[in-house]
Amino acid sequence: MPQRSARPLSPHLQIYRPQLTSVLSFAHRVTGISLGIFAVALVAYLLAAAAGPQPYALAQALARSWLGHVVLLGGIFCYFLHLCGGIRHLFWDTGRGLELRAIYASGWTVVIASTVLTVSTWVVSSMVAR
Repeated sequence: MPQRSARPLSPHLQIYRPQLTSVLSFAHRVTGISLGIFAVALVAYLLAAAAGPQPYALAQALARSWLGHVVLLGGIFCYFLHLCGGIRHLFWDTGRGLELRAIYASGWTVVIASTVLTVSTWVVSSMVAR
């Protein structure tokens, strides 16, 4: 009887090196889920505004806290990462950009564009809020 190899038959998370494509695919799914959660939070915020001055003041205090700012910044980044990733997939649906070099170039473009759009949105909103 032949001796079995001790190595695993499929890649395990301990030895698998994440690639840009797999990380962005996972991030696209996670940002889609988080955008659904943010949509529920937006409805809760609007309900607080409709419920009267006290619930709205509480919602405003939460949104203006440091934790609220971190959550808002994360939500903005999720929005732009999901948007840019979706645009990337639209190009793929037309048959463009499917070469390995183009896939990595568009992946880094998604990351950079999402970051730039998030920072730009945060800066502009900070200037408008003053």
